[in-house]
Amino acid sequence: IGGVQAIASLAYGTKKIKKVNKIIGPGNIFVQTAKKEVFGDVGIDMIAGPSEITVVADKFSNPEWVASDLLAQAEHDLNSQCILISKDKKILEQTKNAIVRQLKEIPRSSIAKKSLITNGILIFVNSDKKIIEIINKIGPEHLELNLKNYKSIVSKIKNAGSICLGKYAVMAMTDYGVPGTNHILPTNMTSKYSSGLSVSEFVKKISYINLSKKGIESLGPSVI
Repeated sequence: IGGVQAIASLAYGTKKIKKVNKIIGPGNIFVQTAKKEVFGDVGIDMIAGPSEITVVADKFSNPEWVASDLLAQAEHDLNSQCILISKDKKILEQTKNAIVRQLKEIPRSSIAKKSLITNGILIFVNSDKKIIEIINKIGPEHLELNLKNYKSIVSKIKNAGSICLGKYAVMAMTDYGVPGTNHILPTNMTSKYSSGLSVSEFVKKISYINLSKKGIESLGPSVI
């Protein structure tokens, strides 16, 4: 089963499908909206999407590769967000030109083009400190540090769904789960307070309280 009807079936049950306690997993805008509607009647993991990527590049980055990384997310959805940040104006210009060339060759070029026009941006920043500030403000779903010395800033990044480190760790690889990390990740700045899907979504906690006679006598006046 799939789509909105799957979410309704899981949330409320049918003759063949048993009602569940929590619905977890990705989906398109209809599935995500359905999850939002049933939240409260059942638990959900998150409202995920559209896809996002922020790439940080330097003078050692390959502009053709960076362009491909951005396009790989842009072609997901008209509302996808693609951001490139660099201290090097040359790599920004070269990547922009590479995007224009590659757009002519990909099957979903119309979707990618509209996504980039609407939600794509190239940002020139003159310091690592400002780059870190921007990343933590955006809190991107996917962050790609396409840098020779990514170790200098990665420890200061607090808000991101997942982070690819170095020029060979391309985000499109993680789209298919091959490197091993989960790809159901917080979007729309929600990485500021949430994480990607993990086993913790399947764990709940119960509080236990025990009071002695002395305890209730000493704490009781505060309660009263």
